[in-house]
Amino acid sequence: MKVLVAVKRVVDFNVKVRVKADNSGVDLANVKMSMNPFCEIAVEEAVRLKEKGVASEIVVVSIGPTNAQEQLRTALALGADRAILVDCADELNSLAVAKLLKAVVDKEQPQLVILGKQSIDSDNNQTGQMLGALTGFAQGTFASKVEVAGDKVNVTREVDGGLQTVALSLPAIVTTDLRLNEPRYASLPNIMKAKKKPLEVITPDALGVSTASTVKTLKVEAPATRSAGVMVKSVAELVEKLKNEAKVI
Repeated sequence: MKVLVAVKRVVDFNVKVRVKADNSGVDLANVKMSMNPFCEIAVEEAVRLKEKGVASEIVVVSIGPTNAQEQLRTALALGADRAILVDCADELNSLAVAKLLKAVVDKEQPQLVILGKQSIDSDNNQTGQMLGALTGFAQGTFASKVEVAGDKVNVTREVDGGLQTVALSLPAIVTTDLRLNEPRYASLPNIMKAKKKPLEVITPDALGVSTASTVKTLKVEAPATRSAGVMVKSVAELVEKLKNEAKVI
């Protein structure tokens, strides 16, 4: 079984995000970039499937600038076999990304596609579902458990009411939730080996996909600064402040 895993380059989750002075977007100058945490979970799940003998090849794909090769090399160090970078410096919306991934799926013909359920920068939670619609593949989103059995993959989904298990016929698309697994750290020998693994760079034009966006970001604002808390001397004073200042009672 060939497994295709999509990964995204995002601002590291430990970094405090700053908005540009003109409110046109997020300031990325001299900011540490990393693989999206949900994508790390997707890579880990693919590697575990290979360790079980279920997957025979893991291909990782990223869509973004040339620097995204760093995240692809990280995925190769974690256990992926080869990588594909769709080199595109444009700001892409979810549909454009899904169309590009669909072209890669048509090219690679994987039996299973694994994506993070969302990225921590845009938080759209759309690409996996859109890819499912474009490919016609069965999809299991918000996966907390994945089991491949023959020509089916059983996906336990995290839903509002608890857990739901669905059986998907292969080929299928799975998007990962936080509790699916705990990603491993890449060892130094594997990091060195990853430098020699194949990494193919292609363009959207080569895939025959237009990246023209139908969505335009008008303004980006930082969240309002929270005011400091205050200490009160009595319950009566607390009630008075809640009633007259906070106006919540």
